[in-house]
Amino acid sequence: MSLETAVERATCPVADDFTISRGTTETATTVVVRVSDSRHTGIGGVAPATYYGETPDSVEAALPDLLTAVEEAGDPHAQQAIARRLADLAPEAPAARAAVSAAVHDLAGKRAGEPVYRRWGLDPEAAPPTSYTVGIADPEEMAARAARASDAGFGVLKVKVGTEDDRARVRAVREAAPDTRLRVDANEAWEPQRAVEMAAWLADQGVEFIEQPCPTVAGLRQVREAGHLPVAADESCVTAADVPAVADAVDIVVTKLGKCGGLRPAARQVAAANAHGLETMVGCMVASDAAIAPACHLAPLCDYADLDGALLLGEDPYEGVPVVDGRIDLRAVDAGTGVRPAE
Repeated sequence: MSLETAVERATCPVADDFTISRGTTETATTVVVRVSDSRHTGIGGVAPATYYGETPDSVEAALPDLLTAVEEAGDPHAQQAIARRLADLAPEAPAARAAVSAAVHDLAGKRAGEPVYRRWGLDPEAAPPTSYTVGIADPEEMAARAARASDAGFGVLKVKVGTEDDRARVRAVREAAPDTRLRVDANEAWEPQRAVEMAAWLADQGVEFIEQPCPTVAGLRQVREAGHLPVAADESCVTAADVPAVADAVDIVVTKLGKCGGLRPAARQVAAANAHGLETMVGCMVASDAAIAPACHLAPLCDYADLDGALLLGEDPYEGVPVVDGRIDLRAVDAGTGVRPAE
């Protein structure tokens, strides 16, 4: 059975300007791939990160060769062969590969009449609750956002930091949502000594762990060895091949489909982390559900989830896996990844 492919963009406004230590996002652009047979259409997306050297334009430039390979394969169930071919064709374009990977998995699941998590033999109840991210703003605004998220049922908040007065911001969030679990993400903003000092203070605020406090692996190791908080590596651990280099420097590895190249590469990164005795978290960028829903099916493999990217949007032309009180409801997916055009 022949396959046909198509590409489009979904540029969505962010509900509240989303600021991290590196800058502010007002709109999120997701490149969306469709892979169709005569009966079903698989949908997959990616919001490429300029930090990793990819943009919507670069993703779209890489896609024709990748989609030709999918069309030539002719079978979305041939996922191992397709993944190898994509990696050969575009080794430096993991975001583009991730979008194709998601669409192929969605189509295969729809053909089989099964959700992706079930095809992988995963337990939907094992998916951890997703955190809800509170971006950098003035303390009063961060407190208001935290309170709204807590009132909406989110029991885990991730607080972005990397300012001259991070303590005031974290304190404001803690006071506004006293019963929530807190995690902190500095996006490489701190030097090691400041990170060690902040980790000690954050531990007193009941923070669970700190994500990528420093830009270097040596810095992460220094923070971990200080022993105040567990440390997670995101920017410092892009693929499974990076795991050995961070294994003695962190406690948690963050995998994202867009940075590692898709669902199969993400599963390999999780397995590599587990083999080194590390915990894992599946994360995301601010993106349409076309990109978030595929990652939700990886959640049962992970200890933590940060899959709120579509929840941060003001509008989205796609729907995905429902999130109820912070819980990822994989059982609601009938087939594929659950991505569909919004009604």
